[in-house]
Amino acid sequence: MGLREARRDEVRRIVEMLIDDDLGKGREDLSDLTPYLKGFDAIAADPLNTQYVWEENGEVVGCLQLTLIPGIAQRGMWRGQIEGVRVAGSHRGTGLGKKMIQAVIAIARERGCAQVQLTTNKARTDAQRFYEQLGFEKSHEGMKLKL
Repeated sequence: MGLREARRDEVRRIVEMLIDDDLGKGREDLSDLTPYLKGFDAIAADPLNTQYVWEENGEVVGCLQLTLIPGIAQRGMWRGQIEGVRVAGSHRGTGLGKKMIQAVIAIARERGCAQVQLTTNKARTDAQRFYEQLGFEKSHEGMKLKL
């Protein structure tokens, strides 16, 4: 089936994929879905945000979020921010991640974005290599401040 908008009843599966990762194991917790459902509801209510899943043979095996960001800089350029990219462990290394990213780039382009961007943890060297193979460039140094 491919990339499609996620449904609220798929939030548990999305969190399962977020947990199935060295960094995610320490950040995510399936014992209480309340904060995840609130996040999903906020995304679903925002026309510039979409949570996507990748479905194959009736099974959700990938996920990501796309946020469309309007701007004034660079002649009013719109950007697509890609977040929370995960492929189920059973499907890693099959080319699914590439298909997901290419599909969401096409959506961003259709929605008027002139650029897509993402961040990936510095510890995720395999992910960095993956994104570079898709044409992403390490053009900025990302910074975060926890609140």
